[in-house]
Amino acid sequence: MERLLDEHLDKLKTRVIKMCSLVDEQVQLASKAVDEDNLELAKYVIEQDKKVDKFDLKIDKICQKIFALTQPVAMDLRLIMSSMTLNTDLERIGDIAVNIVENLLLIEKKPEFYNQTKLPEMFENAKKMLKNAIDAYINGNPELAKSVIYDDAIVDKLNAENHTILKNVMKSSPDNIEGAVALLVISRELERIADHATNIAEDVFFIYEAQLIKHKYEKFFFEDSTEEED
Repeated sequence: MERLLDEHLDKLKTRVIKMCSLVDEQVQLASKAVDEDNLELAKYVIEQDKKVDKFDLKIDKICQKIFALTQPVAMDLRLIMSSMTLNTDLERIGDIAVNIVENLLLIEKKPEFYNQTKLPEMFENAKKMLKNAIDAYINGNPELAKSVIYDDAIVDKLNAENHTILKNVMKSSPDNIEGAVALLVISRELERIADHATNIAEDVFFIYEAQLIKHKYEKFFFEDSTEEED
């Protein structure tokens, strides 16, 4: 039974790492497509989403098989549970990358006021958060996961600044509205990537520290006291 569990866990880890690689590539290519106004690359990102969806199903399948055939406990159980939620976050990040390039295809070329926005910074921060969350999972590094959680506030702030900037751009000329709306959507999608990267980091913390920190990480990190459990 123990050997069977180890074999299935190895297969699960391999599939999750492959999923991580595919999704990270999607986000990197989506960023490049926007930066270069590369519509062919944008279409490639959309096409690659099929691979992500296939790995999503494969990961769900192996998790179901492990629960059906073995009796995982402790860290193994946390790894399986977190892999399922992590898989969901990765699949959604892949969908978000598609949404980003679809908005590029809609406007065909970035408007001139693009560089007035915080989008270049948002792309870099969101990509860094995703990479660090993935590295934290692969290397079993809860401290790196913690840094991802902290960085989420940076992306939230940039997104809020973009809303102010782009609203003013739209007010300045009706001709700017279509492009500004597309950039607002991209900004929101980048903020969502950061949120999902944070979710992954929280799962990593759960796997290796056996502590749930969702929705209360500031209290968890900065206070010694713990909440009463029901």
